[in-house]
Amino acid sequence: MPHLYPGRQGFALAKAFAILFSSFAVVVSSPARAQAPAAVRGTVAGGAGAPLEFATVTLHRAADSVVIKTEFSDSQGAFRLDAGSGRRYLVSVAQVGFARYWSPAFELPAAGLTLPAIQLAASQATALKEVTVAARKPLFEHRADRTVVNVADSPLTAGATTMDVLGRSPGMTVDASDNLVLRGRQGLLVVIDGKRVPLTGVELASYLKALPAEQLESIELITNPPAQYDAQGGAGVIAINLKKDQRLGTNGSANASYGRGEYGKFTGGGALNHRRKNLNFYGSYAYTDRRGFVRLDFNRRFLATPQHPAGSSVLATEQLSHLQSHSGKLGLDLTLSKRTLLGVATTGLVSNTTNDASNRTQEFGPLGEPMARYTSTALQDVSRPNGSANLNLRHSFADSATAATLTADADFARYRTTRLLTLAKYFETPAQPNDLVSGDQRSTLSIGTFKADYGQPLPHRARLETGVKVTRVRSVNNVLFLTNGFFNPLISNGFQYNENVNAAYASVRGATANTTLQAGLRAEQTNTLADLAGETTRERHYLQLFPSATVQRTINARHTLGFSLARRIDRPSYGQVNPLRNYLDATSYRAGNPDLVAQTSYNFEVSHTYRQKFSTALAFAYTNLPFVNVVQPAPDGGRLVVNRDVNLTTQQYYALTLTAPLELAKWWTLYANGVFYYTRYRGNLAGTALDRGRAACTLSANSSFIMPHGWSADINALYESREVYGFEVIRNRGQLSAGLQKSLWNKQGTLRVNVADVLYTTPIRTTSTYDNFTESFVSGQDTRVLTAALTYRFGSSKVAAARKRTVGAEEELRRAAGQ
Repeated sequence: MPHLYPGRQGFALAKAFAILFSSFAVVVSSPARAQAPAAVRGTVAGGAGAPLEFATVTLHRAADSVVIKTEFSDSQGAFRLDAGSGRRYLVSVAQVGFARYWSPAFELPAAGLTLPAIQLAASQATALKEVTVAARKPLFEHRADRTVVNVADSPLTAGATTMDVLGRSPGMTVDASDNLVLRGRQGLLVVIDGKRVPLTGVELASYLKALPAEQLESIELITNPPAQYDAQGGAGVIAINLKKDQRLGTNGSANASYGRGEYGKFTGGGALNHRRKNLNFYGSYAYTDRRGFVRLDFNRRFLATPQHPAGSSVLATEQLSHLQSHSGKLGLDLTLSKRTLLGVATTGLVSNTTNDASNRTQEFGPLGEPMARYTSTALQDVSRPNGSANLNLRHSFADSATAATLTADADFARYRTTRLLTLAKYFETPAQPNDLVSGDQRSTLSIGTFKADYGQPLPHRARLETGVKVTRVRSVNNVLFLTNGFFNPLISNGFQYNENVNAAYASVRGATANTTLQAGLRAEQTNTLADLAGETTRERHYLQLFPSATVQRTINARHTLGFSLARRIDRPSYGQVNPLRNYLDATSYRAGNPDLVAQTSYNFEVSHTYRQKFSTALAFAYTNLPFVNVVQPAPDGGRLVVNRDVNLTTQQYYALTLTAPLELAKWWTLYANGVFYYTRYRGNLAGTALDRGRAACTLSANSSFIMPHGWSADINALYESREVYGFEVIRNRGQLSAGLQKSLWNKQGTLRVNVADVLYTTPIRTTSTYDNFTESFVSGQDTRVLTAALTYRFGSSKVAAARKRTVGAEEELRRAAGQ
């Protein structure tokens, strides 16, 4: 049974949370400890006196011109910059086609200051010759609690999948079992447009491989999620944001790409958007047709046990895969009033994967003598139609960006899987009849959620946020196996899994001129019921508390310190507890573990930021009953092995993360990230006592180049050192990718060309060692691919004005902190 309550460590963390919460009350109730914020206001106009929208207005410290903050002017040319009063500042204004404006130095009074109207002069440089603006968002942005990957503008995304983009992101890796790993840790919550994806492991990987990167706007890697997020995900949250056009009128885009490794890969699709004052209708569609291979070489050694004789086996597998998918989204936003927005959205992803694998196996006895030789073929046809629907309401109780707000979301999603298998085994020596196994596996996963969030401003620029959420998951699975044409009752069965999580949270955040603080507490009550038809039923109920807190303190213009702590949980997914078999080939299968229980983690991090750019973070995490994926001889006997997840006893994690965004030249930006970590696992499995740790690192660097005539380029490099994962040692590997991009047809078109895995250094090499069994394998896939892609945008190019923020008032808090 899992822990019913947080336990001694949980209460210690809750006590720390209470201390921080009290500290927060002191901070927000004592604004006199720092200079009170005041506003600098003004307007910007062009040479003819017309207001300038989206002019870049920057506040500088007068003593050395250090940037304090930057804002954009609105449609009337107006701007507002909040900063600490009693200090001296400068204001600069820049806009393409105009000369930069600098104000005289001024002291900001407590009552605020309105600058004289600013009128920009036309730039002589632009009057003499045409200027091509090639600026784009940086591919990676580092923020206090997350890294943002701006997928939409990168030439490396052409023809890629969402899984590819994640694998190239700072601190992200993908392990031998297709599990996502962030900064050396597994256990991530994946959300798409704010909606949880209830999949893990291979199922999640298959879903992300079928989702083309062309549909992505950005990805956020959140290492310190606030209490508003589910407590699921000990290592953090991956928030995937799909594209949504903000242009007024009717507009859209179309794209197509073709890539070639050993096999071809095609992606095509488009998007259409119609936006007017009170209505926005949008839709997108993408079709993917990707062929590839997986080549596996195994070396297995079985030690003598009462159930299995000693021996070994060597096998080689080549699997040819063909993925076809259709993905789309339809949505409607209706402005009921200037404070109320009603929205509805539906998404769908239908994928079909055909895997045709051939395998050659040789088995040897205790002394290495040949025992058997056979070949096998495995043909699998996997169909995954998935769909979801969302109804949402947003209401602000006043026109201010800090007004009280209410949001509500109702979601329903269904994931279906049909897996048809034909597994044939042909014996060469010794002579014996061939085997034929046919499988029909069907599963339906349904998830329904309702959540409501309320935000309320508090005195001294603080804010209270509260919310509730109810989630229900139901998984129904049935497997029918025939062996040589006859029903096999030993491996055919049904399995049902039901999960209900009821959650409530409260979070308070606020800021003074130099300090921001957020403290939250989330409570989640979990009920699960697992039923293996005709055999066992497991029922669990538990309530747990998840405190979290984050503090940031600006020491001066160069140094900012941060501290965060949180308690989080990873509940096993339906696939991880589903004991029904999924055959990989004639020698191995995957099965869930119904005895798997939730793992909980305690996470701490201290960070330092220098010049608002260079970041250093020290992190520690302690996990109880961590999940690890293991390979063991199957209970059936022979040389069959089973792949499944188990709980170990503890996992300790220490990490140093360094992030450096560098502007090496006006045309060259380098984003460098290094994660240096040490992980130690303790536990016991199959008589093997585990107490193992190892230092490792993940290094990544992305260079972005802005070139004349609308050209730009990205070069991405990734290195993963040798590391330990439970009983497994994974050898070092890396990846180098490069992309080139060109604007066409007055920026309505974009041509992209890229090469992924240039040096073909991504094959995985691992060794798992137990007292009764050892397995080494090498896995290579069709990852070295040359891709060309073309995107064309049509329709209106006028961008709608940014909607006032109604959730969280992040901007107001950032201004109050002088960041």
